[in-house]
Amino acid sequence: MSASAPMAVTGAAWTTPLGDDLDEVWRRLCAGETGIVPVPHAGKLRNELAAVVPSARLSSTASQRMTALALPPLRRALGQAGCDPAGDDVQLVLGTSLGAFLEGEPGSAPLHAWADALGEAVGAARPPIALSTACSSGSDAVLVGAELIRAGAARRVVCGGVDVLTLAKRLAHSALGSMSPTMLRAFDVRHDGTLLGEGAGFMVLEAAGARRPFATLRGVGSANDAAGMTAPDTAALGARYALVRSIEDADLPPEAIGVVNAHGSGTPLNDVTEAKAFDAVLGAARALPVVFATKGNFGHSLGATGILEAIAVVMALRTGEAPPIVGLTQPCPEMRFPLPRGAPIRHDARFGLSLTLGFGGFDTSLIFEAAR
Repeated sequence: MSASAPMAVTGAAWTTPLGDDLDEVWRRLCAGETGIVPVPHAGKLRNELAAVVPSARLSSTASQRMTALALPPLRRALGQAGCDPAGDDVQLVLGTSLGAFLEGEPGSAPLHAWADALGEAVGAARPPIALSTACSSGSDAVLVGAELIRAGAARRVVCGGVDVLTLAKRLAHSALGSMSPTMLRAFDVRHDGTLLGEGAGFMVLEAAGARRPFATLRGVGSANDAAGMTAPDTAALGARYALVRSIEDADLPPEAIGVVNAHGSGTPLNDVTEAKAFDAVLGAARALPVVFATKGNFGHSLGATGILEAIAVVMALRTGEAPPIVGLTQPCPEMRFPLPRGAPIRHDARFGLSLTLGFGGFDTSLIFEAAR
């Protein structure tokens, strides 16, 4: 992919297990707080810990909780950007993994119905584009949004993702063995699995030069390693291709990247694979970028994780801080980059990167530039 014009991020909002306000959630991230709490269930789970959004009642159906998670941040992002979705030049691109679909609720609607409902709720003139690329869904919504603007298919794109904690997902990750029996500890020698969460986040993209830029999207890149349904390619080829393509698309040298929000799932295979990819692409820089991860705070929110982590890397650029990685005491030897332990690391990065690794081999990399 050749270098293309950057795009302005004119709105960004999220709903997370640590709250909704951008600045307050960031303060809690930098304080090392976690939203992972006991969420008991009669089902046979490997671990009862999970991260839930308190404002979305667990007694509601999964479909109702999807809307409760997604609608408030979608409206906030639109308001922040001064964007009227009723305009015929505005496109919604919305991602999820499987959302509420696995719960088998009576009369279950098609997988894209949640996106149609959100579009109708905010008065969108165009039908939303719904996508599902596993854990990369939120990131891929941003990538698709960028390409729509570059192609002249839309002037503004509202892109993001949502996913909801359900029993089916918790049982599936228990059966797969990907769920930690203890605690999520990304890039720590004790890492033994992930823990699930939920949330939603949205960004509004416009052509560069738009008013009130929150940040700039400089480059996007993706690949699929096609190694298996759940496990990544241990040579990290897919992740490396995604990183390289985003850097080329941003028209930057690798050493320009100063801060990275890693996928950091806490599973040993993913952590080591991701470390290999960073080492291969970013490891030759004289000053290595600071690498942080937020799943220890938010849980692994599946189809929402990519957009939450994209917003987090933008916040890291805006504040000059990389928050500490929850549970990290002794980094695994494969990860030789600076990792925040116990306290934030200050940095002066102008460019930041977010990498997402999804089931099915979906790898997506997004590069942002701090607003100037």
